Amino acid sequence: MTMRMLCRLAWVLPRSSRGSSVASALVQASTAQPAELLFPQAGTRPLVAARGLCDRHGLAREEESGFTFKRTQLDEQVSSAKSPEEVLRLWKAHGGSANQAAMCLAQVNRLALEKSAEERRQLVNDPSCAALLNTVSTQVPSVWNGTLVSALRAASQLDVPPGDAVLRSLQMEALWRVRRFSYKQLAFLMEWAVSEQARLARQGQGQSQGEAPGLANELAKQLELRWTELSEPRTVSMLMGRAAHLPPTLIEKLEDKALELAEHFVAEDIRRVAQALASQNRRTVPLLRALSYHLLQRPSKELSTPLLLDVAYAYGKLNFHQTQVFQRIAAELLPRTPDLSSTDVTRCAKSFAFLKWLHLALFEAFTEHYVANSEKYSTLQLCNLLMSLAKLNFQPSKGEAFFSKVHSALKATLPRLEPFLQVDVVWSLCVMQQARPEYITALTQTSLQEKLSEGSAARVESYRVKLLHIMMEGSLGGLGCCVPTASSEPARTSPPSPLQTALHAALTSLTDSKPNTLRTSVATCYGWTLDGELILDSENKPIELNALTAPHLPGGGGDKPLPDGARRMGFVAWEFPNFILRSKELLGRFAMQKRHLQLAGFLVVEVPYYEWLELKSDWQRVAYLRDKMGKAVAEEMAK
Repeated sequence: MTMRMLCRLAWVLPRSSRGSSVASALVQASTAQPAELLFPQAGTRPLVAARGLCDRHGLAREEESGFTFKRTQLDEQVSSAKSPEEVLRLWKAHGGSANQAAMCLAQVNRLALEKSAEERRQLVNDPSCAALLNTVSTQVPSVWNGTLVSALRAASQLDVPPGDAVLRSLQMEALWRVRRFSYKQLAFLMEWAVSEQARLARQGQGQSQGEAPGLANELAKQLELRWTELSEPRTVSMLMGRAAHLPPTLIEKLEDKALELAEHFVAEDIRRVAQALASQNRRTVPLLRALSYHLLQRPSKELSTPLLLDVAYAYGKLNFHQTQVFQRIAAELLPRTPDLSSTDVTRCAKSFAFLKWLHLALFEAFTEHYVANSEKYSTLQLCNLLMSLAKLNFQPSKGEAFFSKVHSALKATLPRLEPFLQVDVVWSLCVMQQARPEYITALTQTSLQEKLSEGSAARVESYRVKLLHIMMEGSLGGLGCCVPTASSEPARTSPPSPLQTALHAALTSLTDSKPNTLRTSVATCYGWTLDGELILDSENKPIELNALTAPHLPGGGGDKPLPDGARRMGFVAWEFPNFILRSKELLGRFAMQKRHLQLAGFLVVEVPYYEWLELKSDWQRVAYLRDKMGKAVAEEMAK
C-alpha cells in the first residue's frame, strides 16, 4: 500500500510547490532501508528515481500520467539539426534528462543512416556520443517507452557492440517493461529483435551476446496474448514481414487481422503481406483475393517497379492465379521495360512462367530488351529467360535477331554450365526449335551423364526423360544427331487421371473390345506417353497391332511392316495444367510432345479437357473420338 501511494504521489508532485524535497521525504519514509540504496540518484533527482521504481513495479506508464509534454529549447534544436555532429554539440552544450538523451540518440541515428559503417563507428567512439550513451544507460528507468524503443533501434544501427553495457541496459529495461508497451511498440521491438539476431548471426556471435533472443521470445508471447489490440494496418504488415520468427498461431491471427484491415492497406503494405505469405508458403486464398482487389484500386503512382515485381513473385511462388492483377502488372511494366535491369526482366519472366501466364506484348518487349542489352545479362540470367520463354512456348517475332544473340552468348559458356542446368537450357532450346547439333552432342558425353545420375530418384528420372526428349529432337528435328536405340528404357508412367481413364474406356468401346487392337498408357522410348494407340487400315478400321513393327516401343514391336494405306493413330489427353492460363494454347513441353509424335509417324488425336467435359454419355464420347479420327485422317490426306 505504501508503494502504491508513493507511486501516485511521484506523478502528482510536479504540480506541487513542494517539489523534490517532498518526494525525497516520501522516499525515505516509505522504506526501512536507506534511500541511497534504493535510489542511487535520490540525492539529486529523487522524483526521477521514484518514477523509475514505479515503472519497475508496473504501476505507472507515461502515456497514462496525465502530463502534457512540453518541448524544450533543446528538443526544438535537436529536431532541426542537420548532422549528427550538430546533435552531439547541442547535447554537450545543454545536457538534459535521460529521456532527452535517448531522443538525441535516435536523432543521431537518423542523421547518420547515410554514412558509411566506418563513419558510424567513429561517431560512436566520439566522447560526446559516449557521454550521451552513458546518460541513457545509467538513467534508463526514466526513459519513456516510445523513446526506449527508438533508442534500442538507434544503438543497434549505430553498430554499438552487442555485449556493450549500454545495449545490455536498454535490452534489460525493455524486458522489464514488456507488459507495459503498447502493441505498436511491441511490434517495433519485435522487428528490432529479429534484426539484432540477424546481426549477431552475421558477426558469428550466435545468441551468446545480449538479451535479444530472450526479449524476442517474450515479445512473441505478448504479441500473441494481446493480438486483439492490433488496429493499425502498418503494424499488421510489419509483423507479417517477420512471420518466420513468429509462432504459427499468431500468424493465423495476423492473417485474420490483415483480412479485416486490407481496405486500409497502402500499396507497400500489400507488397509486404504478399511477400510474407510467399516466404512462409501460406496460400491463404481469402487474404490473397482481398489483397488483389485492393491492389487493383491503387493509382499507378503508388505501384513502383520493385513492388510490382515482388507481387508477381509472391503470386508465382504461391501459384495464385488472378488474371486481372497480372494484366495490371503487365500494363504498368510494359512502358517501363526499356528502363528495367536484366535482373528485373528475368525475374518477371520467371514469375509469369511459374504462373503459366503469357502476355504477348510484355514478353516481346523482354526479348527486345535482351537484344538491346545482351551484354548486361549474365549467363544465369540468360538461362532463366530461355527457360521461361520455353515453358510458355513463346516465339519472338524478331526471332532471328534474338536467337543470334543467344547463340553467340552460349557458344563459349554452355559447356561450362553445371550439368543439370546445361540439360535444362538445351531442352528449352529444343522446345523453341533452336537447338544446334553441337549442343546435343555435348550431352552424350559419359562423364556428363554420370553426373546426371546423382541426386534423388525423382530428379534423376526427370533429367533422364529430358535427355530422351533432346535426343528425339536431334534425330527427328533435322539436326542429324544420333537416334536413340529401340532398347532405350521408356518413360515411366504415372497412374491415369480421371480424364485418361474415361478416354481408355471410350477407346475400348470404339474398338468393340476386339483383342490386340488397342494399346493404352503407351510409354515410348522417346520419353513421351501415349494415352492410346490404334492402327487403322485403308478403310479406317482398327487392326491387330501386336505383330506389326513399333519403332516407338523399346522392343520394336512385331516383325511385320504396316499394311499399305495403314495409319498409326496416337491419342493424347490434354489436362487443364497442360495449357497456358486462360488460353487454349499448349505449354511448351506439350507442344513439343505433339510435334515429336507427329515426326515419329503418328496421326495425333488431341482430346482437350474442355471438350471432353461437355460429353455426358458413352455414345457421345465414342462419336466424338470417331469424328476426331476422321478429321486427323482428312488433314493428313490434305497435306
